[in-house]
Amino acid sequence: MPAGQRTGAAPARSPRPFALTETGAAGLSLAAVNPAARALGLQPGLSLSDARTRAAGLATAPIDRAADQAALEALALWLIRLVPLVALDGADGLMLETTGCDHLYGGEAGLMAELARLLDRDGIPHQLGLAGTQVAAAALARAAPGTCLPAGAEADGLSRLPVSALRLSPEANILLRRFGLTRIGQLYDIDRKALARRFPSRQRADAVLIRRDQALGRSIDPIRPVRPAPSYSVRLPCPEPLASSDGLRQGLSQLARMLCDSLAEQGRGARGFTFLAFRADGSQDSLLIQTARPVRDPTHILRLFAERLDRLDPGFGIDLLLLEADRVGPMELSATALSGDLAAHDTDPVALAALADRIHARLGPDRVRISCGREDHLPEQGESVMAFNGTLPPVPTRRVGPRPVRLLTPPERVMVLAEVPDGPPQRFIWRRLPRRVVRADGPERISPAWWRHTASPAQLSPAAPRLDAESGQPVRTLPRARDYYRVEDEAGRRYWLFRDGLYGDGRGGAPEWYVHGLFA
Repeated sequence: MPAGQRTGAAPARSPRPFALTETGAAGLSLAAVNPAARALGLQPGLSLSDARTRAAGLATAPIDRAADQAALEALALWLIRLVPLVALDGADGLMLETTGCDHLYGGEAGLMAELARLLDRDGIPHQLGLAGTQVAAAALARAAPGTCLPAGAEADGLSRLPVSALRLSPEANILLRRFGLTRIGQLYDIDRKALARRFPSRQRADAVLIRRDQALGRSIDPIRPVRPAPSYSVRLPCPEPLASSDGLRQGLSQLARMLCDSLAEQGRGARGFTFLAFRADGSQDSLLIQTARPVRDPTHILRLFAERLDRLDPGFGIDLLLLEADRVGPMELSATALSGDLAAHDTDPVALAALADRIHARLGPDRVRISCGREDHLPEQGESVMAFNGTLPPVPTRRVGPRPVRLLTPPERVMVLAEVPDGPPQRFIWRRLPRRVVRADGPERISPAWWRHTASPAQLSPAAPRLDAESGQPVRTLPRARDYYRVEDEAGRRYWLFRDGLYGDGRGGAPEWYVHGLFA
């Protein structure tokens, strides 16, 4: 598992000594120094007063850790152009997982040379080291920059380096020097119990040995990338920097075909695609699309990106294009029916998902939502709205009576003249207009949700809660049974009315009537 390490957090090269300072427990101290200051013996950690006695003309500025962290993360994302996995390594370094990528540059030495060329081009001071483990690569970058160790040669390559290259705690470094252990090679055969006796705690001794074992590949040290690795990825270097939208479209078209061919070989598709463009000035830009179902059709992918491709600014030119596939899964393939009469379903799920994808690409994610049935006792709670995920939800199998195409939320109270105690309405006034009923069907009784009443002995009426005249607070009433009627007035309009409560049910006063829905 070859890995690469980049370190260095110095300001622009200048013949004048310069240092960044930060405030600690002992006052101001040096946090970073440039080569001119280092040549005068200044080192990070030295107090500012001592540094000025050694270099009277030392220029200083306060360090901005947050800005440094943001810049380091931006550099890590930019280096994805070389390798898919890049992780932060402390406050001044990056770790690159180069497994499977070095052959693109003619080997590990070629990869290091390309990385050095890119950093030099943008004026980024750096020290590189490459080895089969992360700890070994970090140690080489800091103590023997430019070294490229083949896998398995970590023991010989690290033996002469100082133990401080393992990035142990300051206390551990002081104790090791006190015991005469100044080189990494001296830790190879040291006895664990003997080391534990010399350290004040077993945890500190174990930390030294754990770091040694990680450097030699005896224990696992997983990389934690700043961005998860894509499932599939293809790249297209540009011989000349692209500066036009037409060039971007042609490059994306070629990448889409390459990526879909790779997915087809595995019988898989992807639900997320990321198009990355790396500019010649060191910046980058990206576009992301998502699909409702796994796809691997280049035409469909290009159509989705076409809605957003104009947002990419080529700047001074783009010299590398990447297309990545995420959320990869098996493709659900089925033969297309010769005609609609032979189709197994009324809806083509592939065409429906493709339509949803185009709406997502134009309007944004989660814009396509569907209404699906839900098993619930109350009609107003028998439906839910959810984002479309590529499949239609199953239709509830519970048989109920006819339902209107439109429900009113909340139900609207009406004045009704009806036969009592259980007769249908004969006349009712809704929205200030009287309506005479010529046909009625019902009742369909829906009993109270007793399980909800058990959990909450007093709850608001589900129809239309009343407000107390004095306090203005909702009046809590016990849930009551409903009797629903389908009625038709003189003009042929059909309504869904219900009576909330029964006469003499002991759950309140006289029943009240509501319009709950309208039939087509």
